[in-house]
Amino acid sequence: MTTGDNPFDAPSDLPYGLPPFDRVDDEHFLPAFEAGIAEHAAEIDRIATDPGTPTVENTLVALERSGRLLGRVSAVFFNLAGSDSTPRIQEIQADIAPRLAAHADAIHLDPRLYTRIDDLYSRRDELGLDPETAWLLERYRLEFQRAGAGLPEPDQERLRALNEELSSLSTRFQNNLLSDTNDLAVLVSDATELAGLSEDTIAAAAEAATARGNDGAYLIKLGLPTAQPVLASLRDSGLRERIHTASVSRAARGNEHDNSATLARITELRAERARLLGFPDHAAYMISDQTAGTADSALALLRQLAPVAARNAQAEQDELRQVADADPAHSGELAPWDWAYYAEQVRKERFDIDTAALRPYFELERVLIDGVFYAAGRLYGLTFTERHDLPVYHPEVRVFEVHDADGSGLGLFLGDYYTRDTKRGGAWMNNFVEQSRLLGERPVVVNNLNIVRPPEGEPTLLTFDEVITAFHEFGHALHGLLSDVHYPKFSGANVPRDFVEFPSQVNEMWALWPEVLANYARHHRTGEPLPQELVDRLVESQHHGEGFRTTEYLGAALLDQAWHALAPGERIEAGDVARFEAEALEKEGVALPAVPPRYRSTYFAHIFSGGYSAGYYSYIWSEVLDADSVEWFRENGGLTRTNGDHFRSKLLARGGSIDSMRAFREFRGRDPELEPLLRRHNFIG
Repeated sequence: MTTGDNPFDAPSDLPYGLPPFDRVDDEHFLPAFEAGIAEHAAEIDRIATDPGTPTVENTLVALERSGRLLGRVSAVFFNLAGSDSTPRIQEIQADIAPRLAAHADAIHLDPRLYTRIDDLYSRRDELGLDPETAWLLERYRLEFQRAGAGLPEPDQERLRALNEELSSLSTRFQNNLLSDTNDLAVLVSDATELAGLSEDTIAAAAEAATARGNDGAYLIKLGLPTAQPVLASLRDSGLRERIHTASVSRAARGNEHDNSATLARITELRAERARLLGFPDHAAYMISDQTAGTADSALALLRQLAPVAARNAQAEQDELRQVADADPAHSGELAPWDWAYYAEQVRKERFDIDTAALRPYFELERVLIDGVFYAAGRLYGLTFTERHDLPVYHPEVRVFEVHDADGSGLGLFLGDYYTRDTKRGGAWMNNFVEQSRLLGERPVVVNNLNIVRPPEGEPTLLTFDEVITAFHEFGHALHGLLSDVHYPKFSGANVPRDFVEFPSQVNEMWALWPEVLANYARHHRTGEPLPQELVDRLVESQHHGEGFRTTEYLGAALLDQAWHALAPGERIEAGDVARFEAEALEKEGVALPAVPPRYRSTYFAHIFSGGYSAGYYSYIWSEVLDADSVEWFRENGGLTRTNGDHFRSKLLARGGSIDSMRAFREFRGRDPELEPLLRRHNFIG
């Protein structure tokens, strides 16, 4: 164990096992990691050397109970590494990541453990296993096989080296991106350049500049995707160009934060690892354990959609070019930094919708309490009580206790909504505690968003895209909160990568559900509801720009597949990264100059420092299930407890304790169909 008063030494005594954030500082992490690794290694050794015949209890259950200290420190550390990083946390991450990789390999490549699991598997029909335990045995055996348990020792040694280096490279990619994103925030000295932005956005930019010591100036921070939200409103083409150029330059400028060599090495090592494990490339390896089954299946869907999406985007571009040509302030071709601005003009003209004018109706508190929480209450009977007495890891974080319909405590939900220099871009959900009946633990989950914080005392007004993001991420949170499984391995969102987005995408539907929208979309000053005619036009406008959105997404998804279809030994040099990217997009028919991919390679954190390598296709793959499920909800009466309880019991509560597509079939009553997705994207009538 660790020495001294380390808050990770023992399980938290706070409600639901909430980590004692008020007692944690950076110097606690490394000794807790080291103690956790040592403790876990000793537990594993006891399991591996147990002289008794392998049983579920002395092998599988023992594995599920092991590593508690390591789990506690990891849950806190890796959330902070993304949401509130410090130089010391980055140092620790660089140190501990390869050691954690080595520890994982020591477990998965232990022949004694694999022999015990394989022995159990050979006798599985004699053991009288319940369905969840039978699935646990199946998953453990496959997990060990996919980790290299059956490889000869020389190959295992090489695998260990590959995994350690890959963990270090992913950490480097993440830290480089955070640093370069902060460095490339666009400083504006002349307020007239900000024409078109709302007063609260300008005030927030002024406050951000002041925080960095630039009084009297304005700082435009960069979000994770290529497209930056302010481009839709900024009238100054020169500033739009500066912001776009900064966005696509991240970690690609040849400086100390350049990710080109890092990502090239990552793809090279992943391809070599795939070969060791018996696969032709990393994509084949990763997708073989997803619901898609094969890389060909994933690519087939992307390639089916790409030509239609590109044609739609080209038609949109032709329309935008006409609008731009009529603007005296514009000259030349329609550039990527012009697209959002002129698309907004078309939206205003065609639908009489000014997205900036909608923001006063989308105040964060109302969206959260009267929208996100309200929908969860109507569907699942949940209630939420804010807890001001519990510690948090940052002053901006909020804690809510979640109660089930019968009044029993279900878990804790933490909301961390604002952007800051110490937080990576994007939006995500993490677990601090995962639900498990075996361990007697209830869930503690957190949602992270990146909303620009307004000046003190001003309301936080969201774009409609940010509203959708709040509902989406809470869909992930519900997957964790409503989990009801026995084994921690199966808790909540521990499902295949191309299934994990499905529940969160379904939850987006409630943002525009009439009863929910009417409950939260009220003017933050007057309390007046969003006028019905605006609601109608907002709903009507949802398909506007679908060609652009789908094409930029598919560009990123196809780029991910291209990187991870590289064969072992097929090396891309750092100086050729941009060329490789351009050729991949051209090959797939999505190389539209005015529609860059949602992420370019050097800032594609999902695939190079997150868990989506060869898996970014998951969003559209899951959307097939989502679109089909939305139709089921509509056919069966929409926002009702009956529907919510059905979705909860058949899908959300089961986590990964059942084959994911079987769970979908039990929910939907049949296999998924593609047509609802095609209708949603205007690909069929």
